[in-house]
Amino acid sequence: MNVNLLIFLPIVAPVICGILCWLIPEHMKKIRSIFAVLCTMTIGWVSWKIFVSGNVSFTTTWFISTINFSLKAGDLSRFILLWIWGFSFLISIYVSSRMYFERLREFLTYLLITAGLASGAVLADSFIVLLFFWEALLITLYLFVALGSSENSVRTAVKSFVLVGFCDFCLILGIALYWKITGSFDFPVHPLCIKGMAGLSFILMVIGATGKAGALPFHTWIPDAAIDAPVSFMAYLPGSLEKLLGIYLLTRICLDFFTITPGSMASIGLMTLGALTIVIAVSMALIQKDVKRLLSYHAISQVGYMIVGIGTGIPAGIVGGLFHMLNNAVYKSALFLGAGSVELKTKTTDLKSLGGLYNQMPVTGICFLICSAAISGLWPLNGYVSKEMVIHGALESGYKIFAVASWIGAILTFASFLKASHSIFFGEKKENLKEVKDSNVAILFPMILLALLCIFFGLYSKLPLNMITGAINIGQHHDFSEHALNIFNMASGITFACLIFAFLLHRYGWLKAGKKAYLASEVVHNLPAIKTLYNLAEKRVFDLYVQGMKLIGALSIALYYGFDRSSDWIYEKAVVNSGTRAISSLRSVHRGNATQYVTWIFVGVVIVTIFMLIF
Repeated sequence: MNVNLLIFLPIVAPVICGILCWLIPEHMKKIRSIFAVLCTMTIGWVSWKIFVSGNVSFTTTWFISTINFSLKAGDLSRFILLWIWGFSFLISIYVSSRMYFERLREFLTYLLITAGLASGAVLADSFIVLLFFWEALLITLYLFVALGSSENSVRTAVKSFVLVGFCDFCLILGIALYWKITGSFDFPVHPLCIKGMAGLSFILMVIGATGKAGALPFHTWIPDAAIDAPVSFMAYLPGSLEKLLGIYLLTRICLDFFTITPGSMASIGLMTLGALTIVIAVSMALIQKDVKRLLSYHAISQVGYMIVGIGTGIPAGIVGGLFHMLNNAVYKSALFLGAGSVELKTKTTDLKSLGGLYNQMPVTGICFLICSAAISGLWPLNGYVSKEMVIHGALESGYKIFAVASWIGAILTFASFLKASHSIFFGEKKENLKEVKDSNVAILFPMILLALLCIFFGLYSKLPLNMITGAINIGQHHDFSEHALNIFNMASGITFACLIFAFLLHRYGWLKAGKKAYLASEVVHNLPAIKTLYNLAEKRVFDLYVQGMKLIGALSIALYYGFDRSSDWIYEKAVVNSGTRAISSLRSVHRGNATQYVTWIFVGVVIVTIFMLIF
């Protein structure tokens, strides 16, 4: 096959396979599951072939001759494409093993189509092609969330559609402005300076990219989806795929579409957004008592590290942010899959109802603990490496406040996962859970592989770091080990102190709560000033969607009331009063005088006759 035509397979083949999955009868569901796994594995192999083939491209006209349909497997695109299909393969194995899942047909269909659309988005080499695939992903997002068995699933699907759709709309406006400046929908050869109209275009595109990745303030659908959508969806889309897509686009915006320099307003703005995302989301994660909601807030918080790293404009920070994107996709998917394994066997993810499961679910427990340590930034796992690179990038930028935000995130992240791991796998064993056993091999395999990657990418971080630096052409001659792999420096020392403090905080909260691990965070939750903010957050005062809907409702009522009152005044007062006055006027001239009536008739006939003669 022509290597340039090979680029179509990761886009077209999964869509066709998804349709075939839908057409396979229900009594052949095992064949459907095997078929889906084989499809993801085969297309994953094609993605590997594209990855090793170097830059592959294809261009032709599309719809009208002035717009090109352009695809290009550049260095970064090929890297992201490989991981899209790696995660798709693992999720297909995991979900196919959960045969109790009633809507497996739809899930596998959406999974394959989503992976194909995501492939199109990362391989796009023009803004029109990017938007075509990017917006199509909004539809599959809605369908995925609506698959949940909760009565609120459709409502949450609408919420996700509206919030992400707004971010996509901003992306469209940003691209329209970019076209206005450059006169072309093709990806630029030279990036623009961020000033004037280009500055507005940059802001709108960043909203589109970070909104897709799950950053503040358009993140609030993710915790709701954690409860209302299938856990496999959380492991796939918010946990891994949307992070890959959103941060991929943010990287292209900051490196290829625009020029972002360290210390500029654009750089400080991005780092501020990242820092707020880290601190606010991890603060909410700390107090959650359902493991899926806890993980969902961490899925949001970890995006903040990526945005801070890329926003620094410094090689260590940018590469660290991209490495953290990859690491987060690895351990966050594994953590959601671990929560799904626990839910499958215990029928709950409420931390209060769990405990003492380590001896009964040892493989799930080990994988969950490794990934919890990785996301918390424990040395020498992968999360430690990427977080330290982001922190060093923030320090090199000269704005230490962003490094402080990262350290606060480290404290609360470790405290959160001490609470979650302690509540699920240790402590007092519940009577109704004594017969629980670990999940089957097919469910455990994706978790085991991802947990091993957390270890491998930590101990041998130079391999993924070299791949990332080669993909973005930044820092090829920079020895990142002086930042990330060397633990004998000030930044690492502060990080270790933060982790020790987090452990002491958890232990203190656990003892104060009567050795109830799920209440260990209450010492923070109940702090005088913090408690008020938490209460407001739990009442959704800061939920952009909820407050927006309230505002729309209030405006609708005001408009309806105004229209109703105006209609009443027109029909009940204006019309009636006008009619009354008109009748009174007529009565005043109708006095029963026959001579007067004949005179009016004669005058009328004369006027009509004159009019007809003239016209």
